Amino acid sequence: MKVPGELTHNEVLGIELEVLRQKHRDLDLAISVLAEKSIDHLAVKRLKKEKLQLKDQISRLEDELTPDIIA
Repeated sequence: MKVPGELTHNEVLGIELEVLRQKHRDLDLAISVLAEKSIDHLAVKRLKKEKLQLKDQISRLEDELTPDIIA
């Protein structure tokens, strides 16, 4: 039974997913700015790695939220 005011597991995952997507977009913007200015290649590489890790987390959450239906 759901208590009023409590979020379901899927609602929590949905919120986490949106937060990760926003972080992914922010990193994409930061990478673009740093890459344009060619200031710090090591920082760009580090941000790209972090962005890839976020993408993996996003994929895992999407898989958990989307039922695996075998037709």
